[in-house]
Amino acid sequence: MCGIFGITDHKEAGIFTFLGIQGLQHRGQESAGIAIFDGEKINVKTGMGEVRDVFSLEDVKKLKGKTAIGHVRYSTAGSSSLKNAQPLCATTSKGDLALCHNGNLVNALSLRQKLINEGAILTGNSDSELILHLVARSSSPTMQDAILDALSEVQGAFSLIFLFEDNIMAVRDPNGFRPLCLGKVENSLCFSSETAAIELVKGKVIKELMPGEVVIASKKGYKSINWKPLKKHFFCIFEYVYFARPDSLLYGIPVSSSRIKMGKKLAQECKTKADVVIPVPDSGIFAAMGYAEESGIPLNFGLIRSHYIGRTFIQPLQTVRDYGVRLKLSPISSILKGKRVVLVDDSIVRGTTMRQIVGLLKNAGAKEVHVRISCPPTRFPCYYGIDTPTSEELIAHNKEVDEVCSFLGATSLHYLSLENMQNSVDEEKRWFCTACWDGNYPVLPQDIKQQKLFSLKK
Repeated sequence: MCGIFGITDHKEAGIFTFLGIQGLQHRGQESAGIAIFDGEKINVKTGMGEVRDVFSLEDVKKLKGKTAIGHVRYSTAGSSSLKNAQPLCATTSKGDLALCHNGNLVNALSLRQKLINEGAILTGNSDSELILHLVARSSSPTMQDAILDALSEVQGAFSLIFLFEDNIMAVRDPNGFRPLCLGKVENSLCFSSETAAIELVKGKVIKELMPGEVVIASKKGYKSINWKPLKKHFFCIFEYVYFARPDSLLYGIPVSSSRIKMGKKLAQECKTKADVVIPVPDSGIFAAMGYAEESGIPLNFGLIRSHYIGRTFIQPLQTVRDYGVRLKLSPISSILKGKRVVLVDDSIVRGTTMRQIVGLLKNAGAKEVHVRISCPPTRFPCYYGIDTPTSEELIAHNKEVDEVCSFLGATSLHYLSLENMQNSVDEEKRWFCTACWDGNYPVLPQDIKQQKLFSLKK
């Protein structure tokens, strides 16, 4: 999923970019980086881990320049290693260029092979690097046109910000899979994956980029290009379910209110006799609030989260996810003992995390554990930036609901219907990608071998 942030023409661009990617830390924890133009060249610092692991206060003070972009990475296409950490930077015939990418290219394998056949030397194995090569090879005389040339060759999910000299060029793919916003901090323009990061740096949101829109920003202001508009958009609804911060707005719709509605509709679909509603923190809190309000069952926090541990779903290794649950969540026996519990969370992907959580509650004395999930069963892999690479990894792909329930060790299990999940965000259901639930892919990989790219162990 990744988080990207950039700011133009600000004397403290490095500090603001550091703060911006901190505000997007929930979107990726494997690596972080900042590229900044110092008036002559682009300087880049990247590292493995979270933002606070990569940048010390002294590092931030050394980020001299007025235009910068930053990135937090969650790897899907390409291994989790320093060579794939972003921003990626290259020197071209048109000048220095740095790139931050959120999404996945579905024609990455064919592009990679094409570039290798033409003599390109690739240093990493991420799909993002391919975009830099395409820009460098363009015959267009300007950087802006070269970037547009490169974009005409890529397919899939890509929200991008490019840095060249004191310009930032932001791009949202024609389907609009991933979010990207334009804002203003004092007199400077900025870009962010989510509105929450703009507000964190005391900025104001100007707009969300439309699918197929390109925005070029500098100290002179910004201009918008309707690069490649499509009549139908496919925004990832899983942003509302899990990935986005609850204090963000997506398409002008508050993420928190959508999650509360999902919880209410979940309670309407499946009435359950229970003593307490327990959210899985933090991902299930707002849905649990809605469930409790609608059902009349009191809400309580029977699981306490350690905020020193990151999000387990986006951890790259299964072993880390497994131990991450035990480190992250602690049950409170006095709240759970002898109680019939409704356990609310946003999703079940592989099932291993939820199985451990159910076990924690039962070991703490819960009499019954009724699992309620605020989205449908995840049955199909995502090709657009979520690490659910193969059907075999998805517990609901080959198992019915009662079989999943048995695997979890739960008393009962109910998923929110696809229709009610969509209605919770937008009753007209105009512009969602729901492929991970129904298998209807807006854009398919060109080659079935492309799936191997998504099965790389991170």
